Amino acid sequence: MARPRGLGKGLNSLIPEKTTLENQPISVTPRDGVLEIPIEDITANPRQPRHHFDPNALDALAASIREHGIVQPLIVTEQVGGYELLAGERRLRASKMVGLKTVPVIVRTANEQEKLEIAILENVQRHDLTPIEEAIAYKRLMDEFSLTQDRVAKRVGKGRASVANTLRLLLLSEDMQHALEDRRISEGHAKVLLSVQDEKLRTVLFDRIIEEGLSVRALERIVKGQEGTLAKAVKGDAKAAASLSPAMQQAEDAARQALGTPVRIKPSKKGGKIELSYFSDEEFERLFERLI
Repeated sequence: MARPRGLGKGLNSLIPEKTTLENQPISVTPRDGVLEIPIEDITANPRQPRHHFDPNALDALAASIREHGIVQPLIVTEQVGGYELLAGERRLRASKMVGLKTVPVIVRTANEQEKLEIAILENVQRHDLTPIEEAIAYKRLMDEFSLTQDRVAKRVGKGRASVANTLRLLLLSEDMQHALEDRRISEGHAKVLLSVQDEKLRTVLFDRIIEEGLSVRALERIVKGQEGTLAKAVKGDAKAAASLSPAMQQAEDAARQALGTPVRIKPSKKGGKIELSYFSDEEFERLFERLI
């Protein structure tokens, strides 16, 4: 039996000739071939894991559609009063940009889990999701449908270790997750940061990545050569901070963030001390330059 025209290799595997869960990672019941339907009848997929759409990429896709039309049909499912998009949100957005009134679609029947899986898989195959979006999507599959990591990996065609590593990104602080989404840090940076168990130390290193533009390799060198000493200094800071007033603690945190190194304020009856920690000649030179 011939496949409907226009499907890419990845999504083709989602649409079996017969509904057989044993042979297909995601079972979707096929309907008739390619249809032309009014674009206004299609609503976005509320399960869409992707939230960031590159305006320049959309402009380029719109120009291509204006010149060549839509080469690959959208995949939709019927709902009351119209259709719900399963795959092809970039094409739908670009089609609206060029003023198309109708678009080619293939209608499919899918349950709620399959709708989310199709949306995830299309984006993963096209490398359209940020690492955090991908992690959140996997977590949704696990939470909403009680799937294990191994089951998620099989459903989306990835190794279990890959899924597990992606999910670990959600252990990062909110600031770090935002930085990863905004591409201010890379997934490589994130993996190195996750290898640091002390959260305060992790924050110190994250601040340095942002402020100094540390490469992944430079970050690895710092963590590998200095983590034990840094962790000890950070823990010492935390212990000392317990005896500080809220204003002093705030000042200490501000200094740490500004300098990118552990800072300790030691008040006394006659004044006090501010101690800065450094762990190599390179660190000393960096701090000295910041201070003068």
